[in-house]
Amino acid sequence: MVLDPELRAIGGNGSGGARAEELAVLEAVGQRVLWLSTAIIDHANRVRPNPSGLKVGGHQASSASMTSIMTALWFHALTAEDRVSVKPHASPVLHAINYLLGELDESYLTTLRAFGGLQSYPSRAKDPDPVDYSTGSVGIGATAPLWGALARRYVEGHFGGAGRGRQYSLLGDAELDEGAIWEAIQDPMVPSLGEAVWVVDLNRQSLDRVVPGIAAERLQGMFAAAGWQVITLKYGHVLRELFARPGGEALHARIDAMDNPEYQRLLRCSADELRERLPGTGSTAGPIADLIAPLDDASLLAALRNLGGHDIGALMDAFDDVDDTRPTVIFAYTVKGYGLPTEGHPQNHSSLLTADQMRTLADRLGTDPDRPWAAFAAGSPEADRCAAAARRLRRPGHASPRAPEVPADLARPAPTGSGNTQQALGRVLLDLTRRAPEAAARIVTVSPDVSSTTNLGGWLNKVGVWSPAERPNWFADDAETILHWRERPTGQHVELGIAETNLVGLLGELGATWSRWGQPLLPIGVVYDPFVNRALEPWSFGIYAGGQSILVGTPSGVTLAPEGGAHQSITTPSLGIEQPGCVTYEPAFAIDTEWCLLTALGNLGRPDGSSAYLRLSTRPVDQSAADVPGDPAARERRRRQVTAGAYRLRRHESPVVTLAAMGALVPEALAAADRLAALGHGADVVCVTSPDLLFRALQARRGLSRDQSWILDQVFPADRATPLVTVLDGHPHTLAFLSAIQNTPVTTLGVTRFGQSGSIEDVYRYHGIDTDSIVTAALDLVD
Repeated sequence: MVLDPELRAIGGNGSGGARAEELAVLEAVGQRVLWLSTAIIDHANRVRPNPSGLKVGGHQASSASMTSIMTALWFHALTAEDRVSVKPHASPVLHAINYLLGELDESYLTTLRAFGGLQSYPSRAKDPDPVDYSTGSVGIGATAPLWGALARRYVEGHFGGAGRGRQYSLLGDAELDEGAIWEAIQDPMVPSLGEAVWVVDLNRQSLDRVVPGIAAERLQGMFAAAGWQVITLKYGHVLRELFARPGGEALHARIDAMDNPEYQRLLRCSADELRERLPGTGSTAGPIADLIAPLDDASLLAALRNLGGHDIGALMDAFDDVDDTRPTVIFAYTVKGYGLPTEGHPQNHSSLLTADQMRTLADRLGTDPDRPWAAFAAGSPEADRCAAAARRLRRPGHASPRAPEVPADLARPAPTGSGNTQQALGRVLLDLTRRAPEAAARIVTVSPDVSSTTNLGGWLNKVGVWSPAERPNWFADDAETILHWRERPTGQHVELGIAETNLVGLLGELGATWSRWGQPLLPIGVVYDPFVNRALEPWSFGIYAGGQSILVGTPSGVTLAPEGGAHQSITTPSLGIEQPGCVTYEPAFAIDTEWCLLTALGNLGRPDGSSAYLRLSTRPVDQSAADVPGDPAARERRRRQVTAGAYRLRRHESPVVTLAAMGALVPEALAAADRLAALGHGADVVCVTSPDLLFRALQARRGLSRDQSWILDQVFPADRATPLVTVLDGHPHTLAFLSAIQNTPVTTLGVTRFGQSGSIEDVYRYHGIDTDSIVTAALDLVD
């Protein structure tokens, strides 16, 4: 920024020569970050060969608005214990900073959006340099540090080693349109998270346009009402100094009053045009014109752009002023494309600089376009500052995570009588506290105000509810209170508000502690299955970022008959198959639930681990129908089959049809087999526990994956291949692929319409998944 002598005199923010010298160094570092981030995108689009001609993309303008913020943060405020979530479109800025810190090899600077190179958006799992939070799904990456803060506190309180660092979130103002943002800041857990600091890049532009009314004051009020500290950086020190001069009050009021598009248009004006337009009309026009008249053209243009989000001194002060007793949001006003030829243009979101513009930019920033990745000269103040920051931010290594041993079988007698799979969930958790206390100590459950209705009451009574500080249980002496709500830092259940997106956001961060601090947790989130769709995107993003967890959807399907169509999940079984990094199970019996849950727990908190989704039911089922073998070897064989995807529940001497059923529909399949036998048609019954694992096995048999395929040979052997009827409480295509195992004819039964209220018998008949429908489908195949 070129200023006239009078304005240049206040370059140190009035803090003395040392401060001015520090700011000069940081400004130089910031300019190099601007150049590198712009050049990274330029190389990907204009220099690197692109045979397909397909757009590569990148966001030079969105990166430019963040350079001052990120320079002040990394080279002044951050500590090694802090973590930062960077807005998706500023990923080149993060890579530029990591390069200057020595955390990224120069060879990667030419690989943005190339296969195996720098990712389009920051990725913990895929980028070669340090990335604290994966971002890219708008709103989810922004809120992740809140749940990261809670996960850090949980680990530190229970096991230690997580430190006390801040959790920063750098987000664009357009992200504040996302409902996930407001669901998160309103959650009852969040006001106590003083380590959470959000910085909003308030550049007042979206992808398509200048946002006409960003309503910053309203947004600030909403954060303040939620208990957050609000810091606003609207104007830099140059503008603030002008406001203090005669006529400055009028200029201040004039800029405050103008809407966003008018301000942005002024950024596109020449100095002569600006002298004409900026004063406006009315009685204040004269004083404003007189105020700006003495300024040379360069100083006038620079002053208009001197917003708080580009004033490194103001940013440093703001980071130093954060109140660590409550969450903080910093609204940093910026210009999209700051310092670039596209600065302030309403359509600059994805615009790219030309070759001539890049050379002009390099000349202005003091870099060599023919040596775009040149580092600062050794011994220069800028190189010293980068080296000092690298030393300050170097994190100590932690021991490789050691996930606790989870037993494969609790060795209890197979349940008898009536029961359901949802009840089995709570029973297994309680059994683990007695039979595998080390594993149980690592379990943390999370629910959105549905703990009691999803059978977690006994577990809560045993382990307590987590809270940053102990709270009195005023119902402890109430004899009629069955659920004991003891809130304390040693609790192992986290109760959030009703928003499912918050629950799975926290699940993802609890599931990532093994890689952040070397402390593995075994997180289990429980949500009503109809609302899994609502939670799927943030949960999927958590898995993508390396978070390993178990999501339990219960109760599920149209088996929730009296609840009606609004509470009956249809698509969730197939979603479980389609979700990468996750194994899905839908057990039919309590013992199957136990085995599947134990297997899923054993796959958490390790580098080669995975998440799991369990779809459970409240339908009472005769548990003796599971026919669990009494012989220990035969029981173990059954367990292995259950956890591999399926087992043969009913074996006929001369089968002519196979009924493959899943979850709550297994009783109907067994009843249909009995009726078919009475008609002279033998039927095998296969109980499917994981369509996901069966599909993987089929892919492995075809040489398309590295999974094992042995389960297909045991459950669907060629010598017993018969026409197949599949049935489940969900969309029928979930099991349709089973016919490809032995290329048999198939009829798929399931749910393809919105449900109705009524009894199970009525609703099953309505959807064609009752016993009569199964028998009819089988007869159509064999007659």
